[in-house]
Amino acid sequence: MSFAALALICLAGLLGPALAAPRRWGVPVVVGELLAGILLGPMGVGALHASQPTFAFLANVGFALVMFVAGSHVPVADRRLRDALPVGLLRFGVVVVAAVPLALGVAALTGTGHAALYAVLMASSSAAVILPSVQNLRLDGPPVLRLLPQVAVADAACIVAVPLAVDPAGAPRAALGAAAVLASAAVLYVVLRAAERRGWRHHLHRVSERRKLALELRSNLTILFALAAVAQLGHVSVMLAGFTFGLVVAAIGEPRRLARQLFAVTEGFLGPVFFVWLGASLDLHALGRRPALVGLGIALGLGAVLAHLATRAVGQPVSLGALAAAQLGVPVAAATLGTQSGLLGPGVPAALVLGALVTIGAASAGAAVAARSLGQHPDVADVSDTSGPGLAPPPAEG
Repeated sequence: MSFAALALICLAGLLGPALAAPRRWGVPVVVGELLAGILLGPMGVGALHASQPTFAFLANVGFALVMFVAGSHVPVADRRLRDALPVGLLRFGVVVVAAVPLALGVAALTGTGHAALYAVLMASSSAAVILPSVQNLRLDGPPVLRLLPQVAVADAACIVAVPLAVDPAGAPRAALGAAAVLASAAVLYVVLRAAERRGWRHHLHRVSERRKLALELRSNLTILFALAAVAQLGHVSVMLAGFTFGLVVAAIGEPRRLARQLFAVTEGFLGPVFFVWLGASLDLHALGRRPALVGLGIALGLGAVLAHLATRAVGQPVSLGALAAAQLGVPVAAATLGTQSGLLGPGVPAALVLGALVTIGAASAGAAVAARSLGQHPDVADVSDTSGPGLAPPPAEG
């Protein structure tokens, strides 16, 4: 890869913020980045190729960082959310039960198979999309409080399940790899928690800030990439490494300075590289040749919304059910894994991304209704803004 190609990728990444800037449009940043990748990839002018090794490697690094940021947005340290966990688990269970027959129906009607994957997608929620929406619209109250653990559980469970669903034949090996990553993350939590309690992290922060060394960023990137190496050795996706380490950091408390640094690295460079790469890898010609795949994407999106609306039976407002259906990380992860492994048919990864966009549209409507019912006055139901240092739960001081 040349510097000219890298400059082109960074320039392409600017299309995301450009489309997302007018709030009345409500376009997610990643949509513009995906569109740029499509236009510059083999489906467009052919200037970028997802198979280029350096491009693919940088995208994989970006993938790990995007999932790390998503995990760090899950407010696992909030005691109020832990108290609401039983209700969240119940509602996630309802969504799973509703998603299974819907997934079987979509797989049978489209003739694509992958019913297990479709069930995981329909049951998933994206903390990286939903939590910023809740914060931006200042949604509050018991119904919202009970929504957040539901989203956190769904996000974590489906992130773990998606590689198993993409490749059922390799599930035993993937399960062992996932167990190794989860065990490593548990050890990391114990070690980092002890370091936090003994004041080592605070001392490191003071030295780093005084001497401008960025030691926290360096150490966290080292840990993230080491955990990604464990995932790679275990034949599982780096997305699991990124997400679990994000959960560890969220549980301990992410310093504001580190949050800003990681935001800059991820959202300013490697995140856009990943989404541009993903756009360049999508086979949209297959969607044109097989219009049924467009129907698959729409069916997956609508199925996810219907599955989440089933929680009305256990007391969740319809508007919050629609908001909980928002997806991003899990469908993108499935599309990435399917593209890298070749286990999904031509055009299916693009259909998965289309389904995610359908859920984001429904979640935008649900967020707007929820804001009005709670007496809020938002400028827009902005589920498109899924980045920023202020989107994570309140981090530790420093």
